Amino acid sequence: MSTTKQIRVTINGQVHEANVEPRMLLTDFLRHEIFLGGVHVGCEHGVCGVCTILMDGKAVRSCLTLAVQADGHEIVTIEGISNDAELHPIQQAFIEEYGLQCGFCTPGFVMAIYELLRDTPKPTEEQIMDVIGGVLCRCTGYEGIRRAVTSAIKKLQAQGAGA
Repeated sequence: MSTTKQIRVTINGQVHEANVEPRMLLTDFLRHEIFLGGVHVGCEHGVCGVCTILMDGKAVRSCLTLAVQADGHEIVTIEGISNDAELHPIQQAFIEEYGLQCGFCTPGFVMAIYELLRDTPKPTEEQIMDVIGGVLCRCTGYEGIRRAVTSAIKKLQAQGAGA
């Protein structure tokens, strides 16, 4: 016999209530219950970083988090950082600097970089490399991603804002 637990979580500014299985992963909840396809599933062991989201402002691996653990928390996914009119400067920089190829890892990078630039508007090269080293990419060789971070920093400074 299966028991479910009711959760209430704010996702990209909207409150969602649902009954979930206690062992449902947050990645599965976001993808299959809330239909947010930007949350990718890679290794399912927390190693690759493609499932990175923000929970209460902190970057977390949603494949290592149960949906019930999100109860009462605020989640931001890749879908929640831009507005309807334009991409977030980090997203735009990825396009302009060829920071993506297949795009599978891109949401994880963008969310991790978002946290970095929000908390550290002028990161050192070492801080940048530390953050982007936490997400695995098999296509780009990371140079375009590094350039995208540098470009995003300039875009955000020109706007007078952090991430």
